[in-house]
Amino acid sequence: MVFLPKVLVEELERRDKILDVGVSELLFSLVVCGSDPGGLAKYLSGAFELLEQAKREVKSGDLRQASEKVWGSCALAIKDYALAKEGRKLESHGELWVYKNYVVTELGEWVKTVLRQADFMHKNFYENQATKEDVEDVLKEVEQLVKK
Repeated sequence: MVFLPKVLVEELERRDKILDVGVSELLFSLVVCGSDPGGLAKYLSGAFELLEQAKREVKSGDLRQASEKVWGSCALAIKDYALAKEGRKLESHGELWVYKNYVVTELGEWVKTVLRQADFMHKNFYENQATKEDVEDVLKEVEQLVKK
């Protein structure tokens, strides 16, 4: 059993309220990332930030940029999961595709569908064929993944 000073526990609880990742994940991040415990927080806050940017871009009609932000948010969510659960840093699209199978074992098959939809958004950035409704639908699905 480990006892922590009250001030440390309060700081961990404060950060947990901000990041909503859990105290154990914050402590894990400290151990994994050493003196830069922001790895987990950066992925998670980046995923939420990209979602908000995507929402603004959909409203302004910039579906290409919104699509790319949706993809980025999904990728960061999976990177966050890998870092939080295993201390593993994913570096490539290929690693995301492989690691999503681990996420599926805990969260469910729907994660596969969300990654595929987000990949379509990544392609839409280049091809610009998705409708506003397409982008909005995938944005909602990716938002569920990020929140989960």
